[in-house]
Amino acid sequence: MSGSPRTGRQRRDRDRTPRPAEPPREAPAKAPKKQSELMARIAVAIPALAFALLIVGLGGWWFTAGAAALAIICAHEFFRMYEPIHPVRMGGFIGIIALCIAAQTGGREHLSLVVVVSFLIVFLLSFAQVKTTAVGVAMTIFALTWIGLGVAHAIMLRNLDNGADVLIDVLVGTFVGDTAAYLGGRAVGRTKLSPAISPNKTVEGLLIGIAAAVFAVWVAGLYQDWMTGWDSIILGVVVALVSPIGDLFESYFKREAQTKDTGTLFGAHGGALDRLDAVLFTTVAGYYTWLWLR
Repeated sequence: MSGSPRTGRQRRDRDRTPRPAEPPREAPAKAPKKQSELMARIAVAIPALAFALLIVGLGGWWFTAGAAALAIICAHEFFRMYEPIHPVRMGGFIGIIALCIAAQTGGREHLSLVVVVSFLIVFLLSFAQVKTTAVGVAMTIFALTWIGLGVAHAIMLRNLDNGADVLIDVLVGTFVGDTAAYLGGRAVGRTKLSPAISPNKTVEGLLIGIAAAVFAVWVAGLYQDWMTGWDSIILGVVVALVSPIGDLFESYFKREAQTKDTGTLFGAHGGALDRLDAVLFTTVAGYYTWLWLR
């Protein structure tokens, strides 16, 4: 009979028989890799470098206008990061433009006056906003002095004797050092530089970037007969040491705002503030270093 105990035991014994293992499944094929981040950076850096060389070469009000436009974009990106505290955007933009004009027309003597007047402008314009906060007013003043004074010193450096070439040296040292630090950190970086502020930066990358920046400025100085070898090395050391500070400075505020990039203007490079964070420091340092050396 089909329902007998013997038949049930045979069925149970058959269920206990180990089944042969299934052959391992092949891993799904990986999707083709996208364009490398390095190539994306280079593709964006070439036109950006061409624009920088163009406005530096033109000088005068052309350079002032180009520098002011970049400063406004940087400030816009910063204010967007801190939108919840209601920064006084218009006051910040007016202050930055005024600092750039003062740098072109009057130099250092006019900058302090413009900064003081900008405080008043920001405070008065804050009443015109639907919402405003004391922290928003303070952050607006901070942004216009940080970004505005950095760009203003670039304008003043351009107006010094041989200033165009020195400014190009500063930019070359800044960008070469940054790129070398990025590549060196990816290749051999092991020791975290400041995990709380910028987890991807390493001590090894920092040292490689410093060496590359000094070397780049020294090489650039070889093509400038009026600059001695020691002058180019001193300028290179100053740029190399100040540049990472500017980078970390901006990274701190991005970390506080919980954002990776300030914008997308430069594609893989991020926003304008992401690319000019170090420049806002090195142009100031380069200006006073060249005043001392010349």
